[in-house]
Amino acid sequence: MSSEIAYGIHSISAIMANEPERLIEVYALKDRKDDRMAPLISQAHSLGVSVQYMSRKVLDDKSDGEQHQGIIARVKAAKQKDEADLSDLLARLNQQNIAPLLLILDGVTDPHNLGAVLRTADAAGVHGVIVPKDRSAKLTGTARKVACGAAEVMPLFVVTNLARSLKSLQNEGVWIVGTAGEAEQDVFQKSMTGPLALVMGAEGTGMRRLTRENCDDLVKIPMAGSVSSLNVSVATGVILFEAVRQRTLA
Repeated sequence: MSSEIAYGIHSISAIMANEPERLIEVYALKDRKDDRMAPLISQAHSLGVSVQYMSRKVLDDKSDGEQHQGIIARVKAAKQKDEADLSDLLARLNQQNIAPLLLILDGVTDPHNLGAVLRTADAAGVHGVIVPKDRSAKLTGTARKVACGAAEVMPLFVVTNLARSLKSLQNEGVWIVGTAGEAEQDVFQKSMTGPLALVMGAEGTGMRRLTRENCDDLVKIPMAGSVSSLNVSVATGVILFEAVRQRTLA
């Protein structure tokens, strides 16, 4: 049975609430008793999960030095969602007459950025996040911690061939909008009320050429200051919530 490490109060709380069957055991900071930790320990006990109390140094070692907030869990590895699961999601949304709002990350390799983007995507009501199998950050404990629980509820689809997946989305009637600093149209001018997939590229290099060629439109965030670009998680928030604003008013 493959397993992975999750840490942080929000991440472990989300696992307990949404996927308690994945919990194997919990490691908690010895002598820490407060209003945030106690409910998690109590819930672990009620689920029949073993809780081991450890020193801060041992917890630091288990989390590779990341901020664990005094609690770590060993959990069963989550089943990876793929192209078939993405097709199932689109079919369900179609049956419910819901216009898909998807987010695609092309070349985002920092797990901190992945976690932050998942948190933003969840807040914006995104139906799913799509990443390529290669050249992409993995859903590590770090990404889960930064996501503050969003990694446990936001569907993350890992696709083998991103360009092919973009074409499949287009065949399903989804409009693909990529982000690029040299785009002629800014995000506030673009209509984003129908079935939509927004593509965010890597910081510095942006989208790969083939990804860009498979976009239906390109948009940019207008920059008024001296910096030329934003952190990918910040840029994602700007663009997603403009889409949310338009879709709410439509």
